[in-house]
Formats: sequence, structure tokens, C-alpha cells
Amino acid sequence: MHDREVTTAIDPLKCTGCGLCIRVCPDRTLSMIGDLATVTGERCMHCGHCAAVCPADAVRVAALDDWSQAFETIRVDSDHWLPPGRFDTTQLVGLMCSRRSCRNFLDAPVDAGSLKDLVKIGITAPSGTNSQKWTFTILPDRQTVLRLGTAVGRYFERLNRMAENLLLRGGLKLLGRSQLDDYYREYSGSVRDALVEWKAGGIDRLFHGAPAAILVGSEPGASCPMEDALLATQNILLGAHSMGLGTCLVGFAVAAMQKDTSIKVALDIPPGEPVYSVIALGYPDETYSRPAGRKKPLMRWMS
Repeated sequence: MHDREVTTAIDPLKCTGCGLCIRVCPDRTLSMIGDLATVTGERCMHCGHCAAVCPADAVRVAALDDWSQAFETIRVDSDHWLPPGRFDTTQLVGLMCSRRSCRNFLDAPVDAGSLKDLVKIGITAPSGTNSQKWTFTILPDRQTVLRLGTAVGRYFERLNRMAENLLLRGGLKLLGRSQLDDYYREYSGSVRDALVEWKAGGIDRLFHGAPAAILVGSEPGASCPMEDALLATQNILLGAHSMGLGTCLVGFAVAAMQKDTSIKVALDIPPGEPVYSVIALGYPDETYSRPAGRKKPLMRWMS
């Protein structure tokens, strides 16, 4: 259930009656009464369009918090809006092409301010019906990352034992449930090798030695929680690269938490709060000479 309480207020002494706020309001919360914009609706999406568009700074939306624009490690002009077409596309694409998944991290901590700023960068993403129900669980040091990694490793040890049971996976496949057999053929061998390397030599093939991580999830009630979380995740990946940090998405950790809710509980994440991405973070111990290409996608032109 979305919170749609109207918290918008318009200062009649500042309002010039231009009507711009009414034009951009998606919920029709505002109307012109006489020569002034007035709050007349009973629902509000809390998008902040009205406050952002007002040239007289006459609109406030109490549900929104300026915390999201108070960065700790970077300087942002929160009073300046960048219109479409006014940013260097070459720089933007260069950032996107240069971001790579990092699997070699330096043994250096990531400061708390940078982790907080990455969350703020994440929530600049759009969300379905502007629900903004993202959650971010920060693992700020290597010890907490290892706590999650150990729990994920235990889950895959159990899964591998099940997958190695020929009767079990064969019987499930006959019943039309081929997931365990697919896992056995595609992943169980590499997972087994990774677990052996971890126990024998402490080689971390899950988080690759990352000293921090951010888990992106969603509270119940969002319109499209997975999409919202992944949009915020992409913002974090790009923001991290621009801040000098390397990142790597850890899909095995997401899969483990989907199947074993006790892993989330151990991190104080409620069982009903799904986690859609796990981002390993740290200063990279690798340097590239150029961007890499991509496979050519299927592209359709409709007429």
C-alpha cells in the first residue's frame, strides 16, 4: 500500500499564479483557485515535481527529505537543475563504457561517507508510481562481508549435496522440476571448487576480497520492486566508478537469500523484504587500457 497522504503546501504570499506546478502534477493534487495555485486533491505521489518546477520557491512537500541531497564526499548544487541536452553525452557514455565488474580489490576500507553517498546516488533513480520503497543494507567492513559470505557458502554446500544426489535430481526432473538438475550441470562444479579454495586457502571467489557491500531490496507494497531496486543498483555502479571505487554484482548471494531467509534474518533484514542485488564494493586493484565491446543485441524496428 502506497502512502499517498497529501503533504504539499503552497505559500500564497510567494505564489505568482504561473500554473507550472499544476501542469506537471501527475496526481492532479493542485488546482488554480482564483489567481493562485491551491492544494485541492486528496492523493499525492510525492514526486516533488511541483516544488522543483516552481520559479518562486513557493511549494513544499513535507513527505520529502533534503537528506537525499546532502552529500558528504561530493559537492552538488542542489539548487541547479540540469536540463535535457545540457550534459556532455560523450562523458556520460565514457563513464558507462568504462565501468567494469571488479574481481580484485585492494585491502583498504571504504569510508562511511562514501557508502552513504552511494545510497543517495541510488535513490535518484525512478521508481514505479514513485513508490520509493527501496531498502539499502550496508555491510561497511570486511568482517560483515565475510559474515554474509559464510552464510551463503553454507547454503551452497547444502545445495551441492542435494544436487549430487542422482535419484533426487532425476526424480524432480521427471516431475517437471528441472532446476536442481540444471544447477548440477551448470554451476555445482564451479561452486564446489570455490568452496574448496575458500576452506583450503581463504580464496574468496564470492566477494573477491571486497571490504564492503550494499544490498538493495524493497519494502512491501512497491508497484515493481525488482525493477526499482535494479535501477537504483545501476546508479550505484556508475556512481561508484566515478568515485574511484570498483563494484561487482554477486548474484549467488541474491539467489541464496531468496531460498534461505535465515541469511537475511542474520543481517537484520525482515523475511518479507526481498533483496534484489548485492553489490561488492572496494578500491580496485586492476587497471584496464580500454573499454571492452559487447555482444550485438537483438534490435527490432517497428513500423
